[in-house]
Amino acid sequence: MSSNENQELSEVSVIGLGQMGARLAQAFLAAGHRTTVWNRTAAKADALVAQGAVGAATPAEAVAASRLVVVCLPDYDTVHDLLVPAGEHLAGRVLVNLTSGTPEAARQLAGWADGQGAGYLDGAAMSGTRLVGRAEALFVFSGSAQAFATHRAVLASLGNPVHLGTDPALASLYDTALFGLAWGALAGFYHAVALVGTEGVDPTVFAAVATGHMPFVTSLMSDHARQIEDGRYPDDDGTVEVHAAAMDHLVQASGVQGLRTDVPEVVKALLVRAGAGGHGSDGIASVVEAIRKGGQDV
Repeated sequence: MSSNENQELSEVSVIGLGQMGARLAQAFLAAGHRTTVWNRTAAKADALVAQGAVGAATPAEAVAASRLVVVCLPDYDTVHDLLVPAGEHLAGRVLVNLTSGTPEAARQLAGWADGQGAGYLDGAAMSGTRLVGRAEALFVFSGSAQAFATHRAVLASLGNPVHLGTDPALASLYDTALFGLAWGALAGFYHAVALVGTEGVDPTVFAAVATGHMPFVTSLMSDHARQIEDGRYPDDDGTVEVHAAAMDHLVQASGVQGLRTDVPEVVKALLVRAGAGGHGSDGIASVVEAIRKGGQDV
């Protein structure tokens, strides 16, 4: 298609059709949005074109085709390299970058986009590819509040769009933090499955009980966030010393059952460090103070 501005504009262009990019384009199409797509390997666009997308021959053509341009590429350097030749077409458009990277890289790309006259949103897909297009899929965005407000309805085709603030670095920061949170929870789950499995408990049976327990755990997050904000750590949920003793029991029980103890040892080390730092009789949220010390021993 031509990049002539007089032709009908798509509502959104998607540049980069890897596993995630293709799912983004499919979600936009499923929601009824006119969608233009481009990928370095052109054949990856064929299935989407067959579903109703418009294929672009170049990144510049894809940028020119829509007011909303979504990129999902391997890294920020690739984003920059592909978009620089298309810079003249970015004025008046909104660039949404769903590429993983660092907060500093997000700020740099936002500055470049601003120099081209484009609004900028950095973003992250926090629910993997399976949930894209469903209301429960969390997408976090940061950057221009006006750009987010203008295109929120289209972005909602992907899932639940949440604007974190105007600093473009926030989405990358949340992406990394939430990834760590998810893996912390999953590592605990995998260890727990292995532990109960030593006595023949089926993983799905355990998971049914574990998921029923998680609302209590998430409620602790909300409560403990307030404690951390206030800098006061009541012992309503047990002290650091009590939890250190319980974690030591988990380490011992796991070893007796023939399991590696790497996962509980990490938590035990945090509790011991918090205790050594004077928080033994404080509530367990005080462990954050041991983490804030830059990984150094107290």
